[in-house]
Amino acid sequence: MEAIAKNVYIEDQYVGVTLAAIVQPRGLIQIDAPPAPEDSRAWRGALMGLGSGPDRILINLDAHPDRTLGARAMDCTVIAHEKTAATFRNRPTTFKAQGEDTGANWESIPGLGSVRWAPPEISFGETMTLHWGENPIFLEHHPGPSAGSIWVVLPDEKIVFVGDTVSKNQAPFLANADLPAWLGALKLLQEPEYKGFTIVSGRGGVVAQQTVRNQAGLIKYIYDRLEKLANRGAFPDATDKVADSLLNRFKAPAARQKQFTQRLRYGLYHYYVRRYHRPGNSLEDQ
Repeated sequence: MEAIAKNVYIEDQYVGVTLAAIVQPRGLIQIDAPPAPEDSRAWRGALMGLGSGPDRILINLDAHPDRTLGARAMDCTVIAHEKTAATFRNRPTTFKAQGEDTGANWESIPGLGSVRWAPPEISFGETMTLHWGENPIFLEHHPGPSAGSIWVVLPDEKIVFVGDTVSKNQAPFLANADLPAWLGALKLLQEPEYKGFTIVSGRGGVVAQQTVRNQAGLIKYIYDRLEKLANRGAFPDATDKVADSLLNRFKAPAARQKQFTQRLRYGLYHYYVRRYHRPGNSLEDQ
């Protein structure tokens, strides 16, 4: 566990996503949860010694299984955006570790089995403010990686947790994305409003503004390539070539190249089908 400010901690050692904990007089504000049950127990144990007040809440930055599978094991009230809550209403009550290979981190966890989801008990629209201590904490809706993506902003400490808006040295998840909205969120992070802020990625921990710029360039490149495919009426399978062209943009271990390739192929295909492709409207059908 690493302290990035007084009473603000992050943890990047568990499979899944970067976790965070904010110690407040009222209690502990947790951001995301590890998907593996044993990791959830270990994380809960590590948090017990932080000396916060008695209450506990968990904020999910979006609905991705990497950050939501372990929510029930954290045994506290869950807060998320209303569109994340809507996603859970459309899911079965129990998650089963089988099915499509999406390139997610939870897929590498052996023996995961069936897990009961913990849908958000509190949701909000554009913003929500937590008053658990002297300084307020803001939850803000910033769609892009998904419709329900949010940031957690600590203005006094100048820290912002941005979830999957920015990732470091790994492929983004694209299947549920809105690329124009994502570009807008990345542009906002580069505005003077966030000058001097510590930016915490949900996949990679603290990142520099250069990483934000790199992410913006990547998302713009992906968006432009998909627009060109759509303009010529290409079939969704054509996105495989886009995925292959992206691999050299990530400084990742060779052991993760296969995972990232699958993540990109799955995400690009499903994004393209959802945003552009309708059976019978392709030029290739004519």
